[in-house]
Amino acid sequence: MKILVCINQVPDTTSQINFTADHKAFDPSGVQFVINPSDEAALIRALQLKEQRGAHITLVHVGLSDSEPVLRKAFALGADEMIRVETTPMDGFFVAQQLAPIAKDYEVVFCGRESLDYNGGMVGGMLASLLDFNFVDDVIAFSLEGAIAKITRAIDGGKELLESPLPVVVGIQKEIIPEEEIRIPSMKGIMMARKAPLQIISPIEATTQPAIDSLEKPKGKAPIKMISPDNLDELIEELHDKRKLF
Repeated sequence: MKILVCINQVPDTTSQINFTADHKAFDPSGVQFVINPSDEAALIRALQLKEQRGAHITLVHVGLSDSEPVLRKAFALGADEMIRVETTPMDGFFVAQQLAPIAKDYEVVFCGRESLDYNGGMVGGMLASLLDFNFVDDVIAFSLEGAIAKITRAIDGGKELLESPLPVVVGIQKEIIPEEEIRIPSMKGIMMARKAPLQIISPIEATTQPAIDSLEKPKGKAPIKMISPDNLDELIEELHDKRKLF
């Protein structure tokens, strides 16, 4: 069993986000990057399958050398091989095109449902389309019975139980792994990951779809106005007359 896990790095949620001077790109200066949470959950589920079935796990990431610390941290959890495509990820379709030549040789491809930075949720579906693989998104449970994947996906108001023959691309939600099952790399794993070989692949020629005109931060929230619970007249005036909320 060969499992490919797609790994992306995202800014830590405590990081201060800024843009370049022309407001056309994210400025990574001073930002701490971490493994995308749903990708990390996908990796842990893959590791559980490895322990159950002896699967071989390969990590793949599209990015430049500055992303290697995050990739090696993911590898330290227990993967067998790692690949990095040497290019800047431009958009979801561009990334899917870079992944397709690698993913075609795997029976199971795990992607996080979406990345924590842009929340596009596009790569898994686009990758499956390029490969003509089955695709299931919003997955909260995954197991294998022979060459059949048993999958549970979240839907509005409930869950949907599915079966899919392999090969399959799976969009994993972080809820697939309970909080108590989240893993931390051991010191031995970290030391091994530092010396582990990393296969670096040149990018293929690929198209990009969107073009960024400009980026801007959300407007700051208005200051909080405290109103005494005993002063209902002022509260009604504030909500009705000034803010027109009812």
